[in-house]
Amino acid sequence: MAAKSPQQLYDERVKRTLDAAALRVPDRVPVFGPYQKYPYGFAGVTFRQAMEDYACARAACHKFLDYFQPDLDFGPVFAYPSKAMEILGWKAFKWPGHGLGDDNMYQYVDGEYMKAEEYDDFIYDPSDFMMRVWAPRQFSALEGYSKFVPWRRFMWSGWMNFGFFDTAEMRKSMELSIQGGEEMNRWWGSQAQYWDEIKAKGFPLAFAGWDWPPFDILGDTMRGTPQILADMRRRPSKLHDALKVATKIFIEYGSGAAGAPVPFTWVWVHKSTREFMSPAQFKEFYWPYLREGILALVEKGVIPVIYWEANWESRMEFIGDLPKGKVVYHLSTSDPQKAKSMLGDTVCLMGNVPNIMLHSGTPDDVRSYCKKLIDTVGKNGGFIMDSAVMLDEAKPENLKAMIDFTKEYGVYR
Repeated sequence: MAAKSPQQLYDERVKRTLDAAALRVPDRVPVFGPYQKYPYGFAGVTFRQAMEDYACARAACHKFLDYFQPDLDFGPVFAYPSKAMEILGWKAFKWPGHGLGDDNMYQYVDGEYMKAEEYDDFIYDPSDFMMRVWAPRQFSALEGYSKFVPWRRFMWSGWMNFGFFDTAEMRKSMELSIQGGEEMNRWWGSQAQYWDEIKAKGFPLAFAGWDWPPFDILGDTMRGTPQILADMRRRPSKLHDALKVATKIFIEYGSGAAGAPVPFTWVWVHKSTREFMSPAQFKEFYWPYLREGILALVEKGVIPVIYWEANWESRMEFIGDLPKGKVVYHLSTSDPQKAKSMLGDTVCLMGNVPNIMLHSGTPDDVRSYCKKLIDTVGKNGGFIMDSAVMLDEAKPENLKAMIDFTKEYGVYR
């Protein structure tokens, strides 16, 4: 039998993934996942090198892809461009060489970037608030943007406000914005080069868009964790009004995946678990807005991949009210069999091989766990194999066992 061409392999992988997502029975269980920092350690380079040298990051991801052969690939997208972050003075992260060691994953620095009294400003004109207030707080290079006059004031004789550009602060911020933009374009050019290269090998891209639930858009980016959790009690009406705005932003963010070969928008869920809010609060403040956004994305032809972090078993009774075969739910540490029984007729399930097993277990441990997943969660389709959470460290033989065993055992026909 002649070897399959890269295009044939590409088409098979796309179809396999889309069949699973739609609750159809594919030829076998797909296997892939957001192997975040792992490809660089596997290739013998530090994460700092990957963030600073785009060619190095591409080469590392090719080495990972060629050896492990997942069905879909993320590539170097998680190795953010440190030079652009440095130029722009991004305050919300620590990263290798900027507060962290050379081989540490970057870390988000939680903070209050929108004050409680500024809810009305955000609700009235979110773009203006983000430009004139949020950006100068988040980026040291953009402090001059506080001089902007709101663009809504530029109608009729408003053009006479252009004098605000003629300040030292604005000039500096504009110059740094251009430098940061040039570096970002170099990074995105490197990403696009990699995407073309893996397609030529027969591998589809695992993502077409990124998103965050409306509650997390506000909590992660604007208010900070302690503040937004308190807002559910102290100012629920303002929070609801802001969540309506954030839902529109959510829909705009995720819509870019429409029309892609694999139209996955990955939705990173952070503050939904019982550790952050009660079931009643989840039902009031979190799920209705996320559901509204999910339904809007589905209507646009997007497949939302909801990356439920931590244990979300206590939420399963709320989150099944969705159209059948249109959404993927990622399992982290939740009971996969419980998820299958409660949600498996509605959404495709993904996960949840424990990261600790991939790091410290044996290939036999991994194969045994994957077999159980395939026999139960993978029964009748609607399942994608993946690690429990984003993978930074693992024994190569264990990750290889997960991928190869899934391909060998997870055959439906």
